Formats: sequence, structure tokens, C-alpha cells
Amino acid sequence: MNAVQNRILVALAVPTFLAAVPLGAQAPVQRPQATFRSSVDLVSIQASVRDKRGRPVKGLTTADFEVRDNGLPRPILSMRSDHGSPVSLAILVDMSGSMRVGAKMAMARQAFATMLSQLRGGEDEIALFTFDSALHERHAFTSDLARLSGALDDLRPFGATSLYDATAATARRLADRPAAHKAIVILTDGIDTSSALTPAEVSGLASSIDVPVYVIATVPAVDQVAMIEEASRSAPGEGADLRDLAEWTGGQLMFTHSPVDNVALASNLLAELRQRYVLAIEAAGSQSNAWRRLEVRVRKSSAVVKARSGYFGG
Repeated sequence: MNAVQNRILVALAVPTFLAAVPLGAQAPVQRPQATFRSSVDLVSIQASVRDKRGRPVKGLTTADFEVRDNGLPRPILSMRSDHGSPVSLAILVDMSGSMRVGAKMAMARQAFATMLSQLRGGEDEIALFTFDSALHERHAFTSDLARLSGALDDLRPFGATSLYDATAATARRLADRPAAHKAIVILTDGIDTSSALTPAEVSGLASSIDVPVYVIATVPAVDQVAMIEEASRSAPGEGADLRDLAEWTGGQLMFTHSPVDNVALASNLLAELRQRYVLAIEAAGSQSNAWRRLEVRVRKSSAVVKARSGYFGG
């Protein structure tokens, strides 16, 4: 079996994955491979809307939104704004060998504990996955949050890193959860050594079923600077990184260096998820399963929208 066949089989076998592009953001230059075919005729779009000061914009109606599918305006068939409703989170923790360096693992454990403390017991649900060269389900989805207390304490990092493959696999498992607001949260140092899928392919799989990916990089401040500089040096079309993976799915790349950072990140992330609008448009009627670019805008000059970047037609 050749490399192309292997790539297709991996993409079809693994599960797929907080789609439009934030105002002012650039759509993915490297288009994901068309490896996911949806059987539904509606496209769901989770969208967060903030003003120029970063505050949530509430009270919007269907008339305030504009959705474009491959550049063409599409009518919005329905919209929900059930702000404050329960969330469903899949926490994905990097347990590869690189996490042994410095305080990376300690920061990841602390970030997980902080996220857990800010969820609502009996309402929100959470599942815990870890990954090295493979994905491991540690705890299935549950709203009994106490069951996950200290869940990472006895685990030790080891092995290679298949971050992108693990993200795609986790996304499919999360897709069937009933909550309107759901997301994948990845705790990692951002180093992938063995994935078969690229970030662009994973973001396509993930955004095709409207699951945003939030990446929390548990790295020292000096590594944060290096990661940002490396991303800024990449020319359009040269590839994709963790920031692209997050933004193309409607999520975000964030960094944490301290307990104070963890509290702020968890609070802001959950607030954004709970305050998202959920839009629905009719899927394109084309028989092709090609990637279709989505753009979501709000008719307010100061509003910034975060949402998925596209979906597969057909």
C-alpha cells in the first residue's frame, strides 16, 4: 500500500473534529484533503462575537449575521443564542517524551485542574484523553467532575508525539455529544513528531463537523516567543501550525506560564463557549465533496467573529 493510500485510510479511520473566518483573519491557504463526506443537509456553525474591547456581543438576531459559502451569500435557516448553556469538553493532554522537559507536565496538570474547577458539576460534561504515539481514552464523557480529580497525577510522559492524529480522533468522538457548545482543549508543548495527518487536514476534518480546537501551550515564555516567530516566518502556502489548526476551526492558540494564567485562560475559554451563537445554513447541493470556504460576518464594524472556516460539500 503506498503512502497516499495510507494517508486516506488514516483520515477516514480516525474520528474527525469553538465554518467561518474571524473578521480580518486569513482563510486557510493550504486546503485540507477532501476525506470526510457528510450525509446531512444542514451545516451548523458555532460563532463567538466580541467587540473591539474583547467583550461578548449579546442580543444579536439572524438579521445581524451574514454567511458566505465559497463567496456567495447564504440564508441563515435558524439561529440559537442559548448563552450560558452547558458545554461538552474533550481534554486532550500531551504525554509524549518532550513533555518531560522542565515544568511542562506540571503546568499541564495545573491547567487541567483549573479547567475542571471552573466547570459546572451535573451540567457540563468532560472527557479526558492523552496521547503519545497513539490516543488513549482515560475517562469517558461524564458530568460527575469529581471522578476526574487528580486523573493526571500518576501518568508519566513517554514516547513519540502524534498530536494531529490524536486531535482528529478526539474530534469524531466529541461530534456526537448532545451539547450545543463543545470543544477540544489540547494541553501540549506543541511539538509533533509522528502524525500521519497535517494540521491543515486535521483542521478540515474538525471544522467540517464544527468542533473548535483550543490549544493551550504549556511552555516557558522563551519557547512562546520562538513558536510565534517561527509561525510568522512561514509564507502563505508553506504549511500550517498549531495556530492555524486552532483558528481555522474557530478556536484559539493560547500560552500559559503560571497558575494566574491558567485561571484567566480557563475562565475566558468557558465564557466564550457558553456565549456562542449557533447558526445553521443549508449545505451546498453540489455532488462534489470538495472543501467549501465559509465566512461569517456581523453587520457591526467593531464586531469580531470567530467560527469554523469551512466544510466538505456533497
